[in-house]
Amino acid sequence: MPPSRSLGDLRDLTPARVGLGRAGASMPTRALLEFTLAHARARDAVHAVFDVGSLVSGLVDLGLAPLEVSSCARNRQDYLRRPDLGRKLDSASEHALAGRKRGLCELAIVVGDGLSPAAVNAHAIELVRNLMPRLAADGIEIAHAVVASGARVALGDEIGAILGSHMILMLIGERPGLSSPDSLGAYLTFAPRVGLTDAERNCVSNIHDRGIGCDEAAFRIAWLVREGLRRKVTGVALKDESGPTPWRITANSNRCDKSET
Repeated sequence: MPPSRSLGDLRDLTPARVGLGRAGASMPTRALLEFTLAHARARDAVHAVFDVGSLVSGLVDLGLAPLEVSSCARNRQDYLRRPDLGRKLDSASEHALAGRKRGLCELAIVVGDGLSPAAVNAHAIELVRNLMPRLAADGIEIAHAVVASGARVALGDEIGAILGSHMILMLIGERPGLSSPDSLGAYLTFAPRVGLTDAERNCVSNIHDRGIGCDEAAFRIAWLVREGLRRKVTGVALKDESGPTPWRITANSNRCDKSET
């Protein structure tokens, strides 16, 4: 019979709130205060300012020429109340993107605020920094970079369609949780076009300091990009068979270093 393990052992394995104990009929004061703090951090992440200037500057430093675009959501309140507005470009952005279209475009990358601008501010540039040499090793170039405000995941489909990109990579803030208010997600879609469903995307999620590190995420994303382009498919038809992350090919830290952004 395996040895019994305490709730304390379980708490060491997960950030989930288990075995909190009780004080009479209520939670202990410490557990209640920690829950309240985590909830406040999640709310702050949703309403954090999307630092477009720093993101654009960071992408420029990596040799990219990002274009700023916006969805039809006029403000954060519209964005939260009307998810459909975050899936559609405003007219000025449509025209600006149409002017950027040129020849062959294998891959375009979109950095969008999503439901946690704090996550994008903290991790997006470091992830792209780790991703670029892996893509280069496979002969894949980021043809376009876009920074999108008021973005939902599907906004990348319209952006990719206008640019004529074979594949779109959307880096976007995930819905904050009580243990991870700054989690970044990466969504990959082959042949992007308006009207696609999530069944036609691949996602690498939970990218943050306490989850998947930027180097591991970059390894998985690069594999999905390469194989998606080769097989001409993403989504349920493309399974992540990248295997364990090999030794890093860059000198960057395996964690997402917030000081870089």
